[in-house]
Amino acid sequence: MRATSAPSRVLRFTKASMLVTDVGFLLYWAATLLALVPAEYAYKDYDNPVLSDWNYSFVLLDVLASATGLTALRLGRRGAAGGARPLMLVSLALTSTAGLQAVAFWALRGDFSVAWWLPNLFLLLFPVPGIVHLVRRMAAGADGAPA
Repeated sequence: MRATSAPSRVLRFTKASMLVTDVGFLLYWAATLLALVPAEYAYKDYDNPVLSDWNYSFVLLDVLASATGLTALRLGRRGAAGGARPLMLVSLALTSTAGLQAVAFWALRGDFSVAWWLPNLFLLLFPVPGIVHLVRRMAAGADGAPA
């Protein structure tokens, strides 16, 4: 049995996290746009129009992260790693940005609800090892192995 290398563990974790996150983004926005999220599970001051606008300002960011991420995963499964890597990098950067923006907002408001902090810290942090791995691989010009 061959030992798994750290980079392939990083990519396996990153790809699995991307799949869950990207599908989760799409499900969250479908549920939100269809008003299926009960107010008691929503963020603080959910009925405030300014906070509602703030929340909806993430739609495009999250959908672009999902579209690029799911496309990258599909390309990678088809053996098109050269095309998958740049899309994966874009998706991870967008996802991390979404997490950072949400964490910064809640920190500025002084609102430390674990229900909103944990998922957003995950969005902020899970992409980092994958971003580092992809940037190193792309800088080294390693085009032979799948992403």
